Amino acid sequence: MSGHGTPIPMTSSPCGPLSGEAHVPGDKSISHRSLILGAMAVGETKISGLLEGEDVLDTGKAMAAFGAEVINHGGGNWSVHGVGVGGFAEPDTVIDCGNSGTGVRLIMGAMATCDITVTFTGDASLNGRPMARVTDPIALFGATSVGRSGGRLPMTIVGAANPVPVRYEVPMPSAQVKSAVLLAGLNAPGQTVVIEKEATRDHTERMLAGFGAEISVQETNEGRVITLTGQPELKPQTIVVPRDPSSAAFPVCAAIITPGSDVLVPNIGLNPTRAGLFYALQSMGADLTFEHEREEGGEPVADLRARFSPNLKGAEIDPLRAASMIDEYPVLSVVAAFAEGDTVMKGVKELRVKESDRIDAMAKGLRANGVEVEEGDDWWIVKGRGHGNVPGGATCESFLDHRIAMSFMVMGMATQQPVHVDDGSPIATSFPIFEPLMAGLGAAITRS
Repeated sequence: MSGHGTPIPMTSSPCGPLSGEAHVPGDKSISHRSLILGAMAVGETKISGLLEGEDVLDTGKAMAAFGAEVINHGGGNWSVHGVGVGGFAEPDTVIDCGNSGTGVRLIMGAMATCDITVTFTGDASLNGRPMARVTDPIALFGATSVGRSGGRLPMTIVGAANPVPVRYEVPMPSAQVKSAVLLAGLNAPGQTVVIEKEATRDHTERMLAGFGAEISVQETNEGRVITLTGQPELKPQTIVVPRDPSSAAFPVCAAIITPGSDVLVPNIGLNPTRAGLFYALQSMGADLTFEHEREEGGEPVADLRARFSPNLKGAEIDPLRAASMIDEYPVLSVVAAFAEGDTVMKGVKELRVKESDRIDAMAKGLRANGVEVEEGDDWWIVKGRGHGNVPGGATCESFLDHRIAMSFMVMGMATQQPVHVDDGSPIATSFPIFEPLMAGLGAAITRS
């Protein structure tokens, strides 16, 4: 049963060439951070191109509950009148973060060093995800938390009345954990230091600097060392949100596997900590090019052109690239099914604790549609059948996971028989225009 209301079964049928421009929504990661840092600044932050999916809207509601004035001006244009670092008010209600692991973990960090008590909850999927990875480090600042067994939501966090700065080594590659600690460090005196052994998406560091925080990043023998000086007065910003590379992955991959396709996906953020999928696709022989490369708002941006690629080859994906494409492995596994030979993905245990166990979810659906998969705790191998040889015809469970649902919808565009998902409703959390956008390119996705 869906955590988003009535389940929406969906079917994707083999289609003709995909063509045209795919204007995907704004970047989800940057949208969350724009609202949160805008709420922690003093004055009015103006945001254009905000992703208006359920996940981000829930973060906006949370910032309003903390006392910020959050205004939707229409057309993706928003403003946030912030309350300053340490200025969060105690909410009158439970903070419901819906399906968003990013939202809840970043908000927990932002409130952890404020003298307030907050209760968090989410949908069935989010309430099953581990929160100890955030509650452990924020406890070092002086926050306390009480939740269900296994560190799961619903959970109440009592912020630190007298926070202290911390030095924290992130035990796993996680931009969410790193960001939560940095946001908590904003209201702690002195310097908070975060060390990550593997670089993860760095939107938080870039945006903190943009808002006027004193922050430095050094590459050392310990790893990537980020030092933040606490208790700044953040200055409001004007933010243009680039379009989301994780959303761009779906029309890009669909064009690569669908005969005759030629699709342009404009204005995609190509932050090197996010763009791993596109380089992985190129290593498999995909006809994917970057056009009009430029920089906007401190982030590298380009237009992506993806064309049908009939001679894809299986590849071993560099594990060092995992953090930069962790959300894109499900749709990459779909492309791998249409390649010749094995595609090997290692160092991906983080997939086990996303909105679903994404390795398990994709393996089950791929096998049901005639594709052989091998898997372990932190690796999996998709044994490609080559173009035109993937049977399809099965119904796949989405496990309340937007990326699983969209990945199987992409798969059905090039299989021999249609592919079905039991519930496509979670797609609205990150890509509310997915169906009309893909239909505009020529896809045949229906609600059944």
